[in-house]
Amino acid sequence: MKKVGITIGLPRALLYYRYRVFWETFFQELGFEIVASEPTNREILEQGAALAIDEACLSLKVYLGHVAALVGKCDFILIPRISNFGRHRNMCTRFEALPDLTRHVFRDRRLQILSYELDVLEKKDEENALMEMCRTLDCVSTKAFKRAYKKAKKADTEHFRERCRKQDALARRDGMKVLIAAHSYVAEDPFMGRMVTDYLRKNGVIPLRADLTDHDDALKHSRELSPTCKWEISREILGGIQKRKDGIDGIILLSAFPCGPDAMVNELIARRVKGIPMLNLVLDAQSGTAGVETRLESFIDIIRFKEGSL
Repeated sequence: MKKVGITIGLPRALLYYRYRVFWETFFQELGFEIVASEPTNREILEQGAALAIDEACLSLKVYLGHVAALVGKCDFILIPRISNFGRHRNMCTRFEALPDLTRHVFRDRRLQILSYELDVLEKKDEENALMEMCRTLDCVSTKAFKRAYKKAKKADTEHFRERCRKQDALARRDGMKVLIAAHSYVAEDPFMGRMVTDYLRKNGVIPLRADLTDHDDALKHSRELSPTCKWEISREILGGIQKRKDGIDGIILLSAFPCGPDAMVNELIARRVKGIPMLNLVLDAQSGTAGVETRLESFIDIIRFKEGSL
């Protein structure tokens, strides 16, 4: 492929964990260089917290820290505006406002943002939105775009299906299983939720993820818990819980403070999913590993006591 001499920066936060394979394949196939920010650490979190308003959720603070870490290391930073995937398939408003919010926060740094707008209700689907974005770069032919988009979608689909197959294999194993209900950018971030998964594994518990299941199937199952939930990723998590609930020993509701949608959806789960031990774990900038580990240890003991193995 022909190199175009443009470097695209990917902040390793928020939707990076959902679209990483798609974005990397797409831009690399078009000849762009890709640079991702380093995994989240204390410095990135503190820098993002200093840039954000106090009321911003922890995930957004982390995101701004990752954007700051990319300044000066790339030509453009990819920050899409993702509003919805159709009727009753909305995203949290932060994803719709993200390009404008970030541009304002970094207004003194001449930040070059590359963005596309996904809004199916306004007839702006992903493929057309990305094509419009590429036109602004004036270095991508229609033929090259279609080839790159097709290859990126295939790579993304295969990657996600493989992750789901691994989840299914874990679910069939013997042993205590705990389902983690969380957004991928919380569950997989090394400075937020990954310590929860690591702790469970270290203590002989099989961690499963509610969001790692076929998206369309999860959306259908989500209606059994809530026919009116409008947030796309929350519905996927609800559907994952509904699909897995008969084969698990406990559920961890893992979220970043103060996430509004999670606060409502987690309350819904607590009220409608009965008979399963549940831990509501909310992470904030002050969360330390010791406190989280103490709560996880107690939760595991509760499950073992309930099952008569303690």
